[in-house]
Formats: sequence, C-alpha cells, structure tokens
Amino acid sequence: MTSPLVSLDDLRSAATLLRGVAVRTPLLRFDALSDIVAGDVWIKPEMLQRGGAFKFRGAYTYLSRLSPDARARGVVAPSSGNHAQAVAYAARLFGVPATVVMPTNVTTAKRGGAERLGATVELAGTTTRDRMERALELVALHGMTLVPPYDDATIIAGQGTAGLEIAEELPGLTTVVVPVGGGGLSAGVAAAIKLLLPASRVIGVEPSGAPKLSKAREAGEPVALSHTDSIADGLLAVRIGTTNFAHHQAFLDQVVTVDDADMVRAMRLLLDRAKLVAEPSGAVAVAALLAGVVTPAPGECTVCVLSGGNVEWDGLRELLANG
Repeated sequence: MTSPLVSLDDLRSAATLLRGVAVRTPLLRFDALSDIVAGDVWIKPEMLQRGGAFKFRGAYTYLSRLSPDARARGVVAPSSGNHAQAVAYAARLFGVPATVVMPTNVTTAKRGGAERLGATVELAGTTTRDRMERALELVALHGMTLVPPYDDATIIAGQGTAGLEIAEELPGLTTVVVPVGGGGLSAGVAAAIKLLLPASRVIGVEPSGAPKLSKAREAGEPVALSHTDSIADGLLAVRIGTTNFAHHQAFLDQVVTVDDADMVRAMRLLLDRAKLVAEPSGAVAVAALLAGVVTPAPGECTVCVLSGGNVEWDGLRELLANG
C-alpha cells in the first residue's frame, strides 16, 4: 500500500527538526542564466548543505525519529554517494553506528566523504538493486535499521523542506525546476511548492539515459529500466519510488530529460559565472534551461534547484575538459 501524501504539517514538522542543524541554503539570482534565457532565474545551491547535497535534510529527519533502541543497533544506507554521506553525517551527530552500501564504481569523492564522516563502507554491484539487496541482508544479519534513500514519506518530507524555503522566500515564483533521481527531492519539493503556491509549475528533470519517471508516467505506474547510462551518477535509479511516484502524479506538472553534454555545459556555466561547483546530477535543472527543454516566458520567475556538488577535482577537470 502506498503511503499517504505528505502534508504541509509534515513538511513544517521536518523543518522544525532541521532548524539550527541543516543549512538554510540561500536563493541566489543567476544573472548569467537570466540573460541567456531572457527570464528571471534563481538558483537554490544545495551543494552548500551539510554533506554537500540536499540528502542531509531527509537523512537527519529520518534518524531523528528513530527510537533509542533502533539507533543503538545502527543504521545502514544503500547509496551511490550523496545519501551515504548524508546518513553518515546524521549518524555521527546522533552517535549512531552507520554502514553504507555503495557501488563498486563509486567516485573517490563520495566514498571518501562517507569514510571521513565515520561510516563503514561496503561495495555491492553497480545498480540500485544491488545496493538495496546487500543493505537488506545487513538488516537481517545485524538488526540494523534501513534508512531508505527516497521511497519513504519521512524522507520525502525532509527533502521537501528545500521547497518550503523556496516558497517562503520567493512567493512570486512561476516555475521550480528540480532534479529527479529516485524521486525524494522532486516529490518533496513539488509537494511543498504546490501546497503553498498552487498556481506555480514544478518541472522534474532526469538524464536522457535514465528516464525512469518519464517511463513511469507513460505506463501509469513505476517500471524498472533495463539499463541506465549517464554521467549523473546520483540520478541513475532504475525505478522511481512508489511513494514518490504518487507525489509526482499529484504535484509535478511535467518531466523533461537532458543529455550529458547539456549537464557539462551547465556545470561549466555554474563554475564560471556563479562560482559554484555542481556535480552532474546537481546541474540538470540549469541544463534544462540551457537546452531549451524548459523555456521561461519573459518576466517569469524560475528557480533551479542545484541538488549537490560532490565531485572531486580530478573528476571535475575531466568532465569539463571532455564535455
């Protein structure tokens, strides 16, 4: 059974838990992109969040609601990188032992970040399915609590606090553009924006090599992709979350896709003109405007959510040089 949709009270309760712990990331007008698209474009840089990505919001909210007994047994998180670091960070704040299950091809920056934050790292395969299967094995073996990466109402509410901040600070906005991976951020942000500003549009963006939400919308239900391929390692879930899909159907107006080259162009613009380092997953919203798949009308106020910036120097240099 699908969990109920998160409410405004759920989102505000998560915001209360995060107050003074998570970073309230700023909204910044992005003049360079505004000039290119002839619109009023703002960015929400979640690479400035603790752990380098939006994921801390959901992870801390989830751990804050665990019983002392559950915390004592430890937590486990399957993740390509950002969720792992977020859970490791939240676990350290609560004094909870954490194990993270990461792909065998995890980037140096993301594995190193989880290890520096005190998590035990296990490697398992290259797909979301591989990581989840190993995480569930650890739950069965050691009594750990699984911290789901996205398919959970508490996680969605935590990630949605980014949307609350946007709506509170820029109530005249027209459109919010948000990355789509497994669906936690996009579901939470869409819920927050639509519940507070129902006339605004919310558009999700996913890699053309991992269109799990696009395919789910075509089918009318989540479907598993046989293969994903993109430089956006944080957006390569093979299936949109069930709870997330219900939120997307209720609150998300549209989903579009962008190519890897569009992401690299967006990363370069953010670095050159905004002085912000975005990983490919974090740049997809800006990429959608640069590629013209999202086209603000003159005078429209558009917010691009930049989901994270966990990319190491060598990887960033290679991406920008070869893009």
